[in-house]
Amino acid sequence: MADPAGTHTVGLQPLGLRVEIAAGETLMDAARTAGVGLTSVCGARGTCGRCRVVVTAGPTSPEVDADRRAFSQLELDAGHRLACRTVALGDVTVALPRASLLGTQRLQVEPGTGGDHLAPVPAVRALPAPMEPPSLTDQRGDLDRLAAALRTAHGIHAVTAAPAVIGQLAGTARRHDWDIVALVRGRALVGVLPPGGRALGLAVDLGTTKVAGYLIDLATGDELAAAGIMNPQIPYGEDVVSRLAHAARHADGADVLARAIRSGLDDLVGELVGELVAEAGVAREQIAEAVVVANTAMHHLLLGLPTAQLSLSPFVAATSGAVEVPASDLGLTLAPGALTHTPPCVGGFVGADAVAMMLGCDLDTAPGVMIAVDIGTNTEIALRDPSRPGLVSTSCASGPAFEGAHIRDGMRAAAGAVERVRITPDGVQLTVIGGVPPVGICGSGIIDAIAELRRVGALNGRGRFDRSAPGVREGRDGPEYLLTPAAQTGTGQDIVVTQADVNEIQLAKGAVQAAITALLDATGTAPEDVDDVVIAGAFGTFLNLDSALDLGLLPRLPRARYRQVGNAAGTGARSILRSLTERARARRIAAATGYLELTMLPGFQARFARAMALPDPARPAPPARPATTPGA
Repeated sequence: MADPAGTHTVGLQPLGLRVEIAAGETLMDAARTAGVGLTSVCGARGTCGRCRVVVTAGPTSPEVDADRRAFSQLELDAGHRLACRTVALGDVTVALPRASLLGTQRLQVEPGTGGDHLAPVPAVRALPAPMEPPSLTDQRGDLDRLAAALRTAHGIHAVTAAPAVIGQLAGTARRHDWDIVALVRGRALVGVLPPGGRALGLAVDLGTTKVAGYLIDLATGDELAAAGIMNPQIPYGEDVVSRLAHAARHADGADVLARAIRSGLDDLVGELVGELVAEAGVAREQIAEAVVVANTAMHHLLLGLPTAQLSLSPFVAATSGAVEVPASDLGLTLAPGALTHTPPCVGGFVGADAVAMMLGCDLDTAPGVMIAVDIGTNTEIALRDPSRPGLVSTSCASGPAFEGAHIRDGMRAAAGAVERVRITPDGVQLTVIGGVPPVGICGSGIIDAIAELRRVGALNGRGRFDRSAPGVREGRDGPEYLLTPAAQTGTGQDIVVTQADVNEIQLAKGAVQAAITALLDATGTAPEDVDDVVIAGAFGTFLNLDSALDLGLLPRLPRARYRQVGNAAGTGARSILRSLTERARARRIAAATGYLELTMLPGFQARFARAMALPDPARPAPPARPATTPGA
C-alpha cells in the first residue's frame, strides 16, 4: 500500500534490497537510491533501451514510446519496462535482469574438491563411428547405417534414436563425409558430432536463491567451466513456502514458475558455453547429459509436477525416486536426445540437493559421528553415527533472512554489502564486498552484527536492545544500532540494525538450532560425541563461525570440529554426472536416510522458542574506551 505521505517502497530483486522513493520518482531513481548500478548508455533519457527491468508487482505509470521501441507487446504485457521511463505509483517489486546490472552478485559456484579423483563412468560415451556412404546399391537409411558402424566398431546392437536425433544425423553425416562421432547412452543415440567431438555434461545445483552450473568433460571428468545465477523465481517469492503459495493462488502460477527457472537454466547453459566457444569451439549440442539437484519444491516446480500436496501435512512428494526426462522438455537446448537426471529425494523438503550434499561431503562413509548442515533459505541437516545403521535427516524453513531479506537494510551478497562487522573500543569496523561504500548488509554481516551486539552487551538474552548502550538510539520503529552513518554510505542513508532485524535473525537461527538439537535428541547423540560438523552451501561458505557459535546457531563444540566445505551439493551433482557408480551411490544414500518431521515432535514449538534466545557471550567484550581530557 502506498504511503500516505507520498513515498513508495520499491523492492529490487534478486538483490533483496528495498528502498523508499518519493512519489513521482522512477525505478531508475529507486535503483540509484539503493546504490545499484543499472546500465544506461544514454544517461537515463530513454533512448538506449539498456535499463531493462520487469515489474512483477505493484502499480506503475503506463508504457511510453521508449518502452514500445525496446520491447515486444508480449514482453510489455509481462511487465517489461525501461527503468528510466517508469514511475512507481505505489509499492512495487521489480526484477533486475543480469544484463541490466553494472555489478554482479557474489555467487558461490565453487564446489569442494570431493569427486575430482573419480574415474569417469559416464552415462553417455562419445564413440567414433565412420559409416559406409550410401550408393545406388546400398540404400540403407542413415540410422541403419550408423547402427551397423556401432555394431562393428563397438559391439552395440539395436541402436534407437528419437526423430530429432535422426534429423541431426542426416545433416552431420553428409557434411563430414560420413565420418562422425556418436553420442551413445546405453543403446540410445542422443546426438552426433563431427570427427573429434567430445561428450560434455551439465551439472546444476538448483537452489531456492542461487543456481550453480558446471560444464564437465564426460570422458575425462574435468570441469571446463562454472557459472551461477540468481534463481529467477525470486520475484514470485523469497522462499519455498511463498512460491508454493503463488503456485496455488494463480491458475497459471506453477507454469509461470516453471517457465522462469527453465529459461534461467537455458541462459546459464549459454553462459557456460559462451566461456569456451572461442577458445575450445564448444557448442550446446555437445552437452549430452544433465544432472539437476534441488530441494523437493524446486524439483517439482522444474519438472512440472503437482505441488499442492507439498504445502499440506504430511508434505508428501509426487515422486521420491530418480527422474529422467528429455532435456528439451525442460526448455534446455542441448544435444537433441539428451536426458536430464534428477536424483531421488528423501522426504519432506529433504530433496535431491541434500542427497547430493551428503554424497559430496562423504557423510555416508564418515568414520566418526558427523553432522552435515546446508544453511540457506531452506536448511537441510543430516547425521551419521557409524554405530547405528543408516543416516537421519531433517529440514527447517530458516527463511530468507540469512540472504538479507526481511532485514531493514538487508541485501544479498553483492558489491556494497557489509559482510563482516566488528565492534571495538574505537568504533564499528566493517568489511564491505568490493571495497566500495556500503549500501546494505548481507546475511553473514547481520549474523556478525548481532553476535557483536550481544558480546558488547547492547542486546540481552531475549534479543532486546539496551537503550543505554553506546551506539543504540531511538529510530522510527524503536531502538536501533547505527552501523555506519549516511555520510559514509553509498546511498546517503544510515545503515542500522533494528529491533525487527534482530527478531528476524532470532527466528531463523532458532529454527536451525532447534532442528539440530532435535536431530541429536532423536538419535540419542550427545553434542560432545559429534566428531565432525560440516557446514555447506553458499551462506555457510562466508559465515563467520565464531559469530554463529556465539549466537547459538550451531552447537558450541570445539572450533576444530567444524569444516566449511563450500557447495557440497554442487560437488555431489558433479560426481553423479561423472559416474554411474556415484549415481547408484546417491540412490543408496537416499534409501538409507530416514526423515525426521520436526512438526510432529512433541514439544518442538517450545524447543524452537527456547532456541530463539541469545546465549551468554563466550568471548569477552572489548574494554571500554578510556576517557580523554579535552585538548589533551
